[in-house]
Amino acid sequence: MMKTLSGTILVADDDADIRDIFKDTLNSLGARIVTAVDGQDCLDRVEADAPDVLLLDIEMPVKSGLQVLQNLRQRGSEATIIMITAYGTIERAVQAMKEGAYDFITKPFDLDHITLVVEKALEREKLKRGLERYSEETGERYRLIGGESPKMRLAIETAKKAATSKSTVLLLGESGTGKEVFARAIHRWSERKGEPFIAINCVGLGKELLESELFGHEKGAFTGAHQLKKGKMELADGGTLFLDEVGDISPELQTKLLRFLQEREFERVGGTQQIRVDVRVIAATNRDLTSAMSEGRFRADLYYRLNVIPIMLPPLRERKEDIPVLAKYFLRRAAAETKKNVNEMSKGAEAILVAYEWPGNVRELANAIERAVVLGQGPEISIDDLPLHPAFTEDSSGASLSYRQALDHAKRDVVVRALAQTDGNRAAAARILGLHKTHLLNLIKSLRIE
Repeated sequence: MMKTLSGTILVADDDADIRDIFKDTLNSLGARIVTAVDGQDCLDRVEADAPDVLLLDIEMPVKSGLQVLQNLRQRGSEATIIMITAYGTIERAVQAMKEGAYDFITKPFDLDHITLVVEKALEREKLKRGLERYSEETGERYRLIGGESPKMRLAIETAKKAATSKSTVLLLGESGTGKEVFARAIHRWSERKGEPFIAINCVGLGKELLESELFGHEKGAFTGAHQLKKGKMELADGGTLFLDEVGDISPELQTKLLRFLQEREFERVGGTQQIRVDVRVIAATNRDLTSAMSEGRFRADLYYRLNVIPIMLPPLRERKEDIPVLAKYFLRRAAAETKKNVNEMSKGAEAILVAYEWPGNVRELANAIERAVVLGQGPEISIDDLPLHPAFTEDSSGASLSYRQALDHAKRDVVVRALAQTDGNRAAAARILGLHKTHLLNLIKSLRIE
């Protein structure tokens, strides 16, 4: 079955018959074809049509195909270029490939060969665009570890220094503070960035399953082990292994992990062969490992092997100056994913976010913004779009507040701060909060603010 091609192909050749051959062959497969009659015309068409693939005749008037290639590369273009050549000019086609051409096609043409070469070229362009999107997405993701707070700056500075070494890193912090994002950033900043980053969560897996996931198993090692399986440590060879929630592993696995950190070798489950790998280990936990050591639940020698470079990730409540930037990032992401025209948040909503304690940290913030985007009605996130979790808000007596009480409590705090900032000027406070003055007056009355 013939493939259907998609994309724009520019055919540049001064021979009208050859242009027609390419048009007929490739149009029938669904590609959009544009043509050029000489080298300069080709450069003009590149500007106008931004083709995915170019087919350039080596011999063209005004500018040769090789000159067009050189001109495009000087402009920084990375377009996929296929040269069209006769047998007498194959050496020049080879030269063109040295200068960045993808392939060449010789005259007389084999139509099946033309189709195959162009298919591969278009697939290459599709892959390139996918990698570019992935790079942009991951670049955006790594912005999450940025921040203006001193504690976050210290964590980032330490992580960048750690990335230049082979030392084991221990990421400490509450759940939702971004430990895996930090681990991936350290890998990305290191010389191992082109090698695998393998993550495993040590929570929720039984001892036997976690051991098999980490170290792999031999065929027949246990019931259901029908074939050899490589573990995460083996798959991460040359790269980075991220052990999330390492404080939850069993004492037996702690012993085996300690031996690996000491010797950099291990045995698969059911095996006897020593397997040696070059792996950089980054571990993370939200547990207090010093308490776990004193209670005998975590080996002290393993702790010291893991704790070569400790990095403490601050909870969101200790880096409130970073909340508006993070919130706007999550807002852009959620709006793009849901295709909703929500691009702003009111000053009141922003103030609510800053005032809240965020027990779930960055993860909770991301979820709150996503929920507000999905359920909100207008182009702007308002205070009412942010129902925050009440279980972590208490009244002065220490009793948990109801959902409505918690929301009123947060609103009251934001309004009082705005009034204090403006010395009681309600019009100015309304401007700060992004509210109409009438709305603010109603809030002051309903919340019983003196």
